[in-house]
Amino acid sequence: MEYVKLGNSDLKVSRCCLGTMTWGQQNTMEEGVEQLNVAFDEFGVNFIDTAEMYPIPVKAETQGDTDRTIAKWLKTKRREDVVLATKVAGYSDRITWLPGRDGKGSRVTRKEILTSVDESLKRLNTDYIDLLQIHWPDRHMGNLFGAPGTYDISKVYESVSFEEQLRAFDELIRQGKVRYMGVSNESPFGVMNFHFLSKQLNLPQVVSIQNSYSLLNRVDFETDLDEVCAPNNCNVGLLAYSPLAGGILSGKYTDSADPEESKKWRLNLFEGYMARFMQSSAKKAADEYAALAKKFGMTPSELALAFTNSRPFVASTIIGATTLKQLRENIGAFSMDWNEELEKEIDKIFRVHKDPAKNPFQDPQSAVGQPVWHPRVPTEQVKGVAVNK
Repeated sequence: MEYVKLGNSDLKVSRCCLGTMTWGQQNTMEEGVEQLNVAFDEFGVNFIDTAEMYPIPVKAETQGDTDRTIAKWLKTKRREDVVLATKVAGYSDRITWLPGRDGKGSRVTRKEILTSVDESLKRLNTDYIDLLQIHWPDRHMGNLFGAPGTYDISKVYESVSFEEQLRAFDELIRQGKVRYMGVSNESPFGVMNFHFLSKQLNLPQVVSIQNSYSLLNRVDFETDLDEVCAPNNCNVGLLAYSPLAGGILSGKYTDSADPEESKKWRLNLFEGYMARFMQSSAKKAADEYAALAKKFGMTPSELALAFTNSRPFVASTIIGATTLKQLRENIGAFSMDWNEELEKEIDKIFRVHKDPAKNPFQDPQSAVGQPVWHPRVPTEQVKGVAVNK
């Protein structure tokens, strides 16, 4: 396993990061511990990513079970050998059951960030978190979680300031509860605001960004964020999540799949979950990538993960699995070589299917997500919005 320095930190993380969101939902605690043992002991994966609201789908009765699974395993290891990342929930008026939120939904105020960390430390049974990330921004965004959509000024609300968030992280770092700060599901606007404000006020810098990135979801990062996050600019490492696009790039979601077996798969098990990958031309693109993988003697999953791992701006790729067979196949992809011929063949498919799940015009009958058009709203009618003049 290869290890890299994460952004402007001294964290040395494996190129493969173990995702955990199925533990407590699709996987039992025992299965989660077994996955951790295989990833850590057999492959040298030292980087683990969780979140206060895991497992997924989010439910009050299972919230925190993922952390408790990690805590059980962590007792058997030296804490300093593990890089542990977690996430504090962003704005939501629907997630009302998180500890310390008083049933009012989640925000990223100073109080809620501090409360979230204290609760996470208890569940994880550890004294510190290596990387604390804001799971998603507190403000309105047009394409949150990689779904298609545009920025709609009529939906803007008064959000928690960047400075308040940074000062909360500064407090936690000074207390020794957190080592570094990261963001997730962020945009160039957010990364740049955090970066320049941290420089101006001598507050913690963002060292990582956890965004969706895969063969089916490239454009957002490659057209804007790659420059922002480059080492010569903000030096923010990408932690690529959903590298298999919810599983569609694994090649198993085909018309010939066993009906009974496929009922257990995530995109079929949880109605509406990442539906954009199932109800758009993304399936056609995935089939073409699967055929390419076969041509080069790889599985579809190996091709997708080797692609992500080969990108110069990706610090670590977050993988997940529900079986040990999947886990070993996925981690094994990080030892595969990438070459110019593969790159050229990938590019041919990409030119035809450029982020298909985000382009409703490619399949207008089944487009999923927000409309690409919304009426213009006079800025003076938008409450709580400071207009730059």
